Amino acid sequence: MTDETSDAERFLALVASAQERDPALTSIQAAILIAAQLDIARDSRSFARIFGVEHALALRELNALAERGDAVKIARRDARTLRSFYDIIDSRPPAP
Repeated sequence: MTDETSDAERFLALVASAQERDPALTSIQAAILIAAQLDIARDSRSFARIFGVEHALALRELNALAERGDAVKIARRDARTLRSFYDIIDSRPPAP
């Protein structure tokens, strides 16, 4: 098993764990949270590029997550690129 494979498996396990703790999270919303906690991505465009999803989908899921008011807050938006930068409200580290 390569390090890249084990990193991917760990990430997916963290996403699954986040969804178990909060069943209202979609897979993408949980991935947004874990990616921010692990400092992999903290803006919608980077998240979309790294994880191979359409930016519009990442934006939709990020906005839905921000509307909940308990997980992330939008720090700023770039009007030209539509990129949204976000911060985690709940900064607890991801479960191992």
